[in-house]
Amino acid sequence: MKVPVSWLKDYVDITLPIPELAERLTLAGLEVGGIQYIGLPGAELEWPRDKLVLGHILRVEQHPEADRLVLATVNIGAAQPETVVTGAPNLFEYVGKGDISGLNLRSPFVLEGATVFDGHAKEPGAKMVLKGRKIRGIMNRHMLCSEKELGLSDEHEGIIIDRNETAVPGTPLVDLWGDAVLDIDITPNMIRNACIVGVAREVAALTGQKLRLPDTRLELPAAPLTDRLAISTTNPELNPRFVAILIEGITVQPSPYWLQRRLRLAGQRPISNIVDISNYVMLEVGQPNHAFDWDVLRRRADDYAPGGPVQIITRLAEPGEKVTTLDEKVHAVPDYSILVTDPKSNLSIGGIMGGLDSEVSDASRNILLEAAAWNFINIRRTSQALNIKSEAAYRFSRGIHPELAMVGALRGAKLMTELAGGQIAANLLDYYPNPAQPVVVDLPQAEVTRILGIDLSADEIAAILESLEFKVEEISASSLQPSTLQVIVPDHRLDISADPVIGRADLIEEIARVYGYDRVPVSEMADELPPQRNNPSLTREEKMRDLLTAAGLQEVISYRLTTREAEARVLGKAYTQSAEYVTLANPSTPERAVMRHSMLNSVLENLAENSKHRDRVQVFELGHVYLPGAGGNGEAAILPNEQPRLALAMTGPREESGWLPTDSTPVDFFDGKGVIESLLDGLHVGQVTYRPAKNMAFYPGRTAEVLVNGQPVGLVGQLHPHVVAAYGVKLADDSQPVLVADFDLSVLLAHVPDSHVVRGVLRFPPVQQDIAVVVDEAVTAEQVLTLILQTGQPLLRDARLFDVFRGQQLGAGKKSLAYSLTFQAEDRTLTDNVVARQQAKIVQRLERELGAQLRS
Repeated sequence: MKVPVSWLKDYVDITLPIPELAERLTLAGLEVGGIQYIGLPGAELEWPRDKLVLGHILRVEQHPEADRLVLATVNIGAAQPETVVTGAPNLFEYVGKGDISGLNLRSPFVLEGATVFDGHAKEPGAKMVLKGRKIRGIMNRHMLCSEKELGLSDEHEGIIIDRNETAVPGTPLVDLWGDAVLDIDITPNMIRNACIVGVAREVAALTGQKLRLPDTRLELPAAPLTDRLAISTTNPELNPRFVAILIEGITVQPSPYWLQRRLRLAGQRPISNIVDISNYVMLEVGQPNHAFDWDVLRRRADDYAPGGPVQIITRLAEPGEKVTTLDEKVHAVPDYSILVTDPKSNLSIGGIMGGLDSEVSDASRNILLEAAAWNFINIRRTSQALNIKSEAAYRFSRGIHPELAMVGALRGAKLMTELAGGQIAANLLDYYPNPAQPVVVDLPQAEVTRILGIDLSADEIAAILESLEFKVEEISASSLQPSTLQVIVPDHRLDISADPVIGRADLIEEIARVYGYDRVPVSEMADELPPQRNNPSLTREEKMRDLLTAAGLQEVISYRLTTREAEARVLGKAYTQSAEYVTLANPSTPERAVMRHSMLNSVLENLAENSKHRDRVQVFELGHVYLPGAGGNGEAAILPNEQPRLALAMTGPREESGWLPTDSTPVDFFDGKGVIESLLDGLHVGQVTYRPAKNMAFYPGRTAEVLVNGQPVGLVGQLHPHVVAAYGVKLADDSQPVLVADFDLSVLLAHVPDSHVVRGVLRFPPVQQDIAVVVDEAVTAEQVLTLILQTGQPLLRDARLFDVFRGQQLGAGKKSLAYSLTFQAEDRTLTDNVVARQQAKIVQRLERELGAQLRS
């Protein structure tokens, strides 16, 4: 939120330099992301005091040699007025009217030699130094300014005209309009500060100054509005309060310049006085409000209740109901949305945006001003569903107390009577069926000391809370017992819980904020530290991260929330449509509606996005999936089963490209299998085997199930091309594979030993022998390798498949598998006879159990 300091000064005295003020606010939880200076030292364009002053326009005459230029006589506080040549279109209406000093037209006046922004330059931020020159025969040394030339906005259609009769001509403009704008990041729990008064309240508490509230005093006629207006709601829990004031005889026109300038500094675009007042009040006190054209409502009432009162009804949307909003967009509104309607049709989307049919126009003369309270969860759901990000929805979706509706209505009505010439037609109508009860929290002084570690007296605690407009009363105190304070929470503080325990914590946080986190002393813990114990599962997961990173993969962390449709790409529609998902009642976005069942889906989404920017992507993620849990008696558990998973995905060249020659061959199945082998070898899990597997998301024939000590732990293989296409992975060509793996860590980590044996380097040389055996096509290389390793113990150190051969000489249904065997003893050099006996023993077992034949 943008907070002009000049506006802030209306409600609190600023006693600190701007940078120090920004730091104090940041330490108190209102992070100031930036400071924009306007005209002051440090601004992009500093306004010189002697060359940029306020001028008072006395006369406007036509330029004798140009139809589109005028001569403006301006009083700048000097002995003689100055005359400038200008083409400002907003001065033409005053040509030939003689002395217009009584109109109090003030405008910034720039003297020769000053630097301003070039209003006609194409490149943004271009500056120029004002130099005197003749314009159509008349010497012109000075100029009247637009907002663009002063850096206030991009507006350049005319000069600035301010009808401030109290401003003295010749006053340096920096003294009048020089400003600093604080850009404050408002967190959801501090939505009370999304207004100028909210920030002023914080400043007052932090600096010990007094808060001044806006003037909401309004003389209301005794005549009731109920004779002309009836308000009702079908869902009071969604619309707890609705305040309406009827203002008649208004004139829609541009707002005075002071209001326009404040809105622009706060990031709002001025439109007209009625719309600007509505926005101004929202920015000032934090209560959004809406203006209806009363005459439109009256004409509609003549259709449904001739002669009867206008009826305003807030209700839920009907199935398929549509609303045309102020931006002329038609929205199909969900049936859980609250609408402002009359018996004829809808008028607006409650708390989000007004409707087109009843908007205020230049011809409007009578206004019904509405300020209401809405259920923040309902507003958030509707805003997200309709993708409407209005300022009102931003505030209502985070929570605004119903008591603020009266403040917003009175303040808006007061400004409309002052700036639009309106009159209050009748007493206000306040529909408030269930007034909110005040929140009261008992706060023991000892609890403040225990939590914060600082010793504050009851008076100091009360002073801090009272500076934030809490009402505090001491309800118990004695020489033997510390004080307890009874704290009544102000209406604007919806973040303070009514729960006794949570409410105390909330109040203590407020005390710490205002006292200053930086002032809390550093102290050692008085309690003894508990025994430190290892977390084996966490240690093993960290080991896995190290091993996978060493293998060249990058870790990613993705959202645990997804959609059924997204996971259907790897799990199948049949599964996702029938499976029980943990579903959010109020998701922050439609793409984050359920808690995931598949880690592989998350990793593939990441790989797809990264493939748009780089050719080689190798990523992994360790996290949880959330599966239906089993409760007692066969019933579903309340909480899901949080199963730890590992997923990885790889595609692109085998090596990163560089200035040296690299292997640009795309990764294939064996690269993925190699990563898994290095991972499992580093975890020392025991015997690892692979067997063919099938899965709808994997390429047939290029998928293996991984088993550790005979127990399945996961899958590794190539992703099916249809799945690759469903994720939109960008590949060099259609033949480029995407390798993936998906592991159940709850099973895998159970096989990781707490410790493993490390052997020294053997002193005696190894002996290598090769054997080739002919087996049936149905016999896997893994079966052969397992028997070789089992039979060759204890002298066989390693066995590796290095060749597979098929040919006519072997016969149909046969294949030859060649293995390299490494024998080595710990205590002696092996002789040829010993190695030959070991090899013969291996061959005999292969012949006996697999029907293998030794191939010479």
